[in-house]
Amino acid sequence: MVKEIKSDYILAIDQGTTSSRAVVFNRQMQAVAIARQELSLTYPAAGWVEQDPEQIWQSVLACITAAIAKAGLTPANIAAIAISNQRETTILWDKESGEPIANAIVWQDRRTAAFCRQLQQQGAEATISQKTGLRADPYFSASKIGWLLDNIPDARARANAGKLCFGTVDSFILSRLTGGKVHATDASNASRTALYNLSSQRWDPELLQLFSIPASVLPDIKDSAGLFGHTSVAILGAAIPVLAILGDQQAALMGQACISTGMLKSTYGTGCFAVVNTGNTIICSNNQLLSTLAWQLNGKATYALEGSIFMAGATVQWLRDKLGIINQASDTEALAAQSSYQQSELLIPAFTGMGAPYWQPEAKAAMLGMTRDTGKAQFAAAALCAVAYQTADLLSAMHQDGINIARLRVDGGMTANNWFLQALADLCQQQVQRCNTADATVFGVGFLAAVSLEYFDDISAISQLWQADQQYKPQIDAAAQTQLYQRWQTAVAAILKQQL
Repeated sequence: MVKEIKSDYILAIDQGTTSSRAVVFNRQMQAVAIARQELSLTYPAAGWVEQDPEQIWQSVLACITAAIAKAGLTPANIAAIAISNQRETTILWDKESGEPIANAIVWQDRRTAAFCRQLQQQGAEATISQKTGLRADPYFSASKIGWLLDNIPDARARANAGKLCFGTVDSFILSRLTGGKVHATDASNASRTALYNLSSQRWDPELLQLFSIPASVLPDIKDSAGLFGHTSVAILGAAIPVLAILGDQQAALMGQACISTGMLKSTYGTGCFAVVNTGNTIICSNNQLLSTLAWQLNGKATYALEGSIFMAGATVQWLRDKLGIINQASDTEALAAQSSYQQSELLIPAFTGMGAPYWQPEAKAAMLGMTRDTGKAQFAAAALCAVAYQTADLLSAMHQDGINIARLRVDGGMTANNWFLQALADLCQQQVQRCNTADATVFGVGFLAAVSLEYFDDISAISQLWQADQQYKPQIDAAAQTQLYQRWQTAVAAILKQQL
């Protein structure tokens, strides 16, 4: 007799910039099956970054199907679905057919830089910052929505007639999973659009007017945990409740058990995002960091302070795909070990502008200090050190905002590289803790679904689930780090001055 498998598994989705993943967790939040599929990006013009929404959806669907099959389950065995997603990436689709009207504009895209500069010149950035905690920058969704409405034929007329839906990637996936029945997002993703008022926890009418966006295109905003809807039986073969949604960086903050004020994590995926929990307080940074919403549970918001780096793992991909220096990302570890922090070469990876704390969307990348001896090892070390130096920029800004960081919890694909993590500890002068899973993002949002299912009493239970895999302590002294870091700052200043 075949033993019946209980329906107490959670399927968590991590839809990222360069790949989609689905992980099946058991009741104890142990991963029992993982499926992953890479995604492509397109670059139609300088500074433009796009993705095909249909490819995103098909990759998610394929990962869901594969993960369930690998676990030896059927959709009927899945008690809940959770979604984490690349944030800010903007999609518009037809309300009736569900068909996208254009490619998704990816968070890295800088095509609206001139428009955002106009907002700054008009003095609108103060209003945006005060209401949203964000900046007048192409990074966020609002200006991307406006661009699509103004540049796709008939888009604005269709939007004004209530025929279009806007969504970040979570909303689009949710719509597809529910057969078009649900148009919603969670508060963490809403907070990344530059249209959401952190204090009122609602879409802000003044910001909608500023960006010329009709309210009819916007999704409903819900708590990060709770019932968003059920999957269509026609699509997955079962009506599975979607019980949690978080933006990927907020999901990683949860997955790293940073649930108390002052706890910080840094995720190294396509970009790098350092996020510190600020509890029920919205901290307005004086050092170019972003105030954002970490999660909203039972109507109560928890806030965070964030620094965003646009190029982390993407810089390693550049070494592989554009320069052919490496065959795979892991090759950088052995190559970098052949050089040192003291090498003359410095890479300023402003391939899609510079994020926090510089916020220069039109800056261009540069490799400085090259000699006849410059080779693959120096490029690899420069690429990895650039990510560490940019992290030091973020931690320095947080320190100046009055936040003292005791240790740095890290996750993401780059954290498999031990040379990089030692460089991170050295160049940031911080103790670095790598968690026991590189999948903190999907773990965090899956855990929220588990709390919704009452597998755990509340989010405090994640502190017992979290474990450090390895720890790294600085092996160079503060004086040596200061000298290296000052050289980095001088190089960045020179590049930005040249291109302003």
